[in-house]
Amino acid sequence: MAGKKITITVKIWRQVGPETEGRFEEHRLEEIDPDMSFLEMLDVLNEKLTLAGRQPVAFDHDCREGICGMCGAVVDGIAHGPEEETTLCQLHMRHFRDGETICIEPFRARGFPLVRDLVVDRSAFDRIIQAGGYVSVNTGSARDGNTIPVAQNVAEQAMDAAACIGCGACVAACPNGAAMLFVSGKISQFALLPQGRPERGRRALAMVRAMDAEGFGNCGNERECEKVCPKGLSIRNIARLNREYLRAALMGDE
Repeated sequence: MAGKKITITVKIWRQVGPETEGRFEEHRLEEIDPDMSFLEMLDVLNEKLTLAGRQPVAFDHDCREGICGMCGAVVDGIAHGPEEETTLCQLHMRHFRDGETICIEPFRARGFPLVRDLVVDRSAFDRIIQAGGYVSVNTGSARDGNTIPVAQNVAEQAMDAAACIGCGACVAACPNGAAMLFVSGKISQFALLPQGRPERGRRALAMVRAMDAEGFGNCGNERECEKVCPKGLSIRNIARLNREYLRAALMGDE
């Protein structure tokens, strides 16, 4: 038997562009299937707006499988919503009550300038990754993995750090608008493995400088980033980032 449908009210941020004044709009949505994803609910809202001859809400999305990191919004004050280790596209309407009012707004941070409605420009992350440069590898046939000894616990830490999808929830949740969880994940995944060691110092210095140039704040150990990360990255990576940066700065790596 089909589940009971719910009725919700969405209080959603609307803003035509970065230079215009924004506002919240309220819309009542009926017959919402609890098994819908949050983005599917926004699709229903946009269909309603389109049929009424109004501009639909702009929001980022792509794979809708929690892989790409494109989707992102603040739901009731929490980046990606109330469920832990969940992207916005993986959040389902069964986590909300019938008759509930849901407040939806974009990620707000200096490093993420608003484009329209819920869409923000996260290209700063791309520039930080570009600043990290390359990884030295031998060309030709791939080496047998067993010829490069890596302790299992180290490999697991590197894989955990590499799980970051660059969604930006950490920045949106941080009181300082810091991107250090994201940057530390990218630095850790290489610094922990032999393949990333030749450029480790230059990489740490370049990525931190790029992060600062983009206007992101510094970590204040609030741990809000850790709470909203959909992939469960630990702030232990930030400690590793600080060690890598200090080591590189003292040794004069450039």
